[in-house]
Parts: sequence; C-alpha cells; structure tokens
Amino acid sequence: MRDILRRYQPTRIGDLTALNALYRPGPIQGGMIDDFINRKQGKTKVSFELPQLKDILEETYGVILYQEQVMQIANLLASFSLGEADILRRAMGKKKKEEMAAQRAKFMAGCAGNKISEKKAERIFNLMEEFAGYGFNKSHSCAYALLAYQTAYLKTHFPVEFMAALLTSEAGNTEKVVKYINEARDMSISILPPDVNESDLYFTPVGESIRFGLAAIKNVGENTANAIRESRLSQGEFKSLYDFCERIESRFLNKRVFESLIKSGAVDSLGPRESMLASVDDAVAALQRASRTRESGQHGLFGTAAAPAPVPFELREAAPWSEEERLASEYAMLGFYVSGHPLAKYASRLMDLKTVSLDQVEDQRNGKEITVAALIVGTRPMRSKKGARWAIFTIQDMTGVQELLAFPESFARLEQFLKPGNPLLLKVRVQVEEAGTRLSLQEARRIEEMPEGTACSELRVRIDMQSLSEEVLDRLEDLFAASPGPCQVAFELCSPDGSMAVLQAQQRVKATPELVEAVREICGSPAVRMVPE
Repeated sequence: MRDILRRYQPTRIGDLTALNALYRPGPIQGGMIDDFINRKQGKTKVSFELPQLKDILEETYGVILYQEQVMQIANLLASFSLGEADILRRAMGKKKKEEMAAQRAKFMAGCAGNKISEKKAERIFNLMEEFAGYGFNKSHSCAYALLAYQTAYLKTHFPVEFMAALLTSEAGNTEKVVKYINEARDMSISILPPDVNESDLYFTPVGESIRFGLAAIKNVGENTANAIRESRLSQGEFKSLYDFCERIESRFLNKRVFESLIKSGAVDSLGPRESMLASVDDAVAALQRASRTRESGQHGLFGTAAAPAPVPFELREAAPWSEEERLASEYAMLGFYVSGHPLAKYASRLMDLKTVSLDQVEDQRNGKEITVAALIVGTRPMRSKKGARWAIFTIQDMTGVQELLAFPESFARLEQFLKPGNPLLLKVRVQVEEAGTRLSLQEARRIEEMPEGTACSELRVRIDMQSLSEEVLDRLEDLFAASPGPCQVAFELCSPDGSMAVLQAQQRVKATPELVEAVREICGSPAVRMVPE
C-alpha cells in the first residue's frame, strides 16, 4: 500500500476514496491500479465513450469504478429509475446469465429510446458488466477514506496521543497490543511500565512516552486503579510504601493486589521491588492499622479515645532480582514485556542469524522453512486420535505473537526445550490456511545454552577486491586460527565490474559476535553474515 501511495500521490479525499475501492484482490490482479495511476498522472489518455459520461466518470479518470456509477449510467443513458438501476447493479454483481440477458435487453431498448447508437450502447453495457466484478460501494469507500485520512493526520501530528488511544482501544487483544507496542517503539515512543505516581487507568501520554495503565495490571482492576488515581490527584504523589498504605482504603487493597503492583513495577518509585515484596506482610499490617485508625477517628466524635499514632515500617532487605526475573514478573502481571524483552540482549546475534521476526510471518509463502527467535507464552496440550501427545503453543518475540504447532513427532523429540519463558531459536515451516498463517515446529534450541557458532553452517565475508591485501589475509588467518569451531568460512570477492567469486577458506571457526566484529574491523566493515544451519 505504501508503494502504491508513493506512485499514486493522492491530492484529495476523492483520490483516497478511489484507492480504497481499487486496493482489493480483483482490481490488483487485473492491473487496474497501474492503469488508474497512469490515467491520474497523464501517462494514459482519459477518454469517454459518450460526452454525457464525462460528468459521471471524470472523477475516476474515465474508469467505471463505483457501483453508484453503474446506476448513474443506466439512469442517464437508458432512463432506468434508480430502483431499476439498483436491480441492474445487483444482477451484475451476481452474474446470473438469464437475469443479465434481460437487463441487457432493457438497457439497449432504453438507450435506443434516447437516440444512442446500438454499437455504443453495447460497448458501454459490456464495460459496466466487466467492471461490475470490481465495483465497490462509493459511500463505504468514501467513509473509509475519510477515516483513514483523519487517523493518518492524528498519527502524524499527535503520534504519542494517537498510539496511546490505539493501545487503549485494543487493551484486551494481546496480539495487537504487542504489535502496536513494537510500532510505537519504531516511532521512537517508549512504553513505560505502570506507576502509581503517574499512571491513569489505561495507556496515557507522558511527554514523548506512553505510560501503562493501572487497571490493566492483573488482580488490580478499575476500582483500585481509580482509588489510587483519586488519592494522588487530591493529596499529591505517594512518598513511600507506608504512605501508600496509609492513604488507600483496605477494601481496595489486599496481599495479592500489593504483590501484583510490586511485580508489575507500578510502585518502583517507592522503593526496590525486591525489598517491597519482602515487606508485603508489613504493608498489609500497616493497611489494616490505618483502616482501624480511620474507624476509631469516626468514633472519637462521640468521645472515644483516639487511637495511638501508627509507627511507619521500614522496607526489609532482600537479594536483588536478575533481569530475567524482573521481566518475568512484569509479564506475569501485565501480559506483555514493557520495560524490556528477554530477546533484546540477543538482538545483534539474531540479526546475523537472519531470523525472521513474527510480524513478517504473514508475508512468507506456504511451506517455506524459516528460523524465528521467540519465547513460549502459552500452551494448549493436545492428543491425536491415536492418543499421541502434541501441543499448540503461543510464541512471542519483540514484534508480535504467533501460533506454533508441535505435532507428535517433533513434540516428543523437542519437549525438553518447549518450556515457557525460554528464549528459543526455532526452525519452523509456514502453514498458510484460510483461518490465517500458523507455524509448524521442526527444530528447537535454547538460545542461551546454544554454543556460540554452532547455530550457523557458514560465515560469509564480503570483501571488495580492491581493498584486499596480504596484510588483511594474514590478520584474518591468525584470527580464524585462534577461534576454531564448526562453522565454514567463505569469502565473497567483489570485482570492480560488479562480478563476484566465492572462495572457501581452509579454517572452520567458532562464529561468535566478537569474532564477527573483529572481522569487520580488519576488513573495514564489510558485509559479514552467519548462514543458519
């Protein structure tokens, strides 16, 4: 679509309306889009079968594109009523031979009555019949075009606000939220974890970033989120976990809610997650004391002695969490990786391995084998008719979510790797079905346990022949000798005339990211890539 827009260069809503009608399988396969663009840009002459048709077809450069145009032509040339013209439109869409023959005869007779030649009438009816298979409802197309223009305007001029609203509208759809979070990051908009001192209920703009909402945290919900928000707005930011316990009523908080807020990162501004999680029991006790104090304060109106002043608790010491533990706790509470992603640290390595991101799976042909890097985030155990175990997994990378089928043979062979949370390198086969595209598991490895270099069959180094020297070859030979391994080295030697020769080296190497970087330094940053097994 972007390529078409660049060539088409729309200048009015009517152009977008036409593009909506054209961007469908029939017109695309029939070459209508290219013809339409050429007409708009003056490369193809625009002509009309009859001068009377100019007013009807001028906006679409002489092409019968909309269903309404078929009706207008029948009304103008053959004196059909609009009701009769609508019957003609429907008949053309259904392509029933007997009905079409009757409509043709009626159209020809009407044109004859208006002194239009039989030859012209026949040609115009044939054109209407031909384009009826492509015809689209203009009123629908115009509404879609206007909506597309408005949303494109908002996304361009108010990107943070637009993406926050989009994420909120899809809050219950994990696949789309992951997709839009990734899109926001591509737009240089960071997604921040929830924060009791800043979050609203759902996704909200915060400067050039988007803050995750409190109501989306597992076990929290809108009532608790509202109570936190109202307290912050009326009394200012929370200063500590103790202050938080003092200000929020006990009916909105319990141990499970406290744990969810802490694990999601929503109270990071009040202290370390590890210490706060270790202090949950103290927090619950403080919450209950504060609740009793409020109650005793009400009774004090009738002369009852006031409750003693509460004593603030100190956060307990606790061992720090690893990055993996922190991200896993966020995912468990939010359903998304927000402040980071377990695959992020493998990004450069995965780029060298030429893995396919999950948002690109839809573009792959049926039956193609590809390599993806992902984590298992959902599992549905299954049984075959013969009782064999297999499973349907939901996998996720930094770009999207996809369904992975592990049939009995591959499931039995690879079950040890197929655990939630493990960063995996997966060889899969693409299955394009009516319901959508799915992946069939062929091989699986843990990325973190995979020995460096064994994931590729060949290290390809592209070098310009003019920059090749004895010194460069000697340095490469020493480098490869110091890093023996299973990966074949091959040089792509590029000549000034554009031709290329492939030369295999004698050594095999352990293709680590450090080795790749060293090769780039020696050769002046050539194209270096690891070819997956």
